Amino acid sequence: MYYILFYDLVDDYVERRGQFRAEHLGLANEALERGELLLAGAHGEPIDGATLVFTLDDPAIVERFAQNDPYVKNGLVTSWRVVPWHVVVGGGSSA
Repeated sequence: MYYILFYDLVDDYVERRGQFRAEHLGLANEALERGELLLAGAHGEPIDGATLVFTLDDPAIVERFAQNDPYVKNGLVTSWRVVPWHVVVGGGSSA
């Protein structure tokens, strides 16, 4: 099953992320190496959000990722949510 983790970010995210970036990317790369995280990145111009796509059976793992993310813990993320993604076209589709 796919799950998407959406982050809404503070207005000055780009300026504030530097001191937390290595730890955030380390957390993401660990999830990638475990085969849980497929894609991740910021979006918007200027950047106002981020999206992380996970593939696993337990959405609680995605929730724990967010709760442990230094961007969340240090207030760069104003809100986050995990939603199931029902892929119908492309790899791993369930259609």
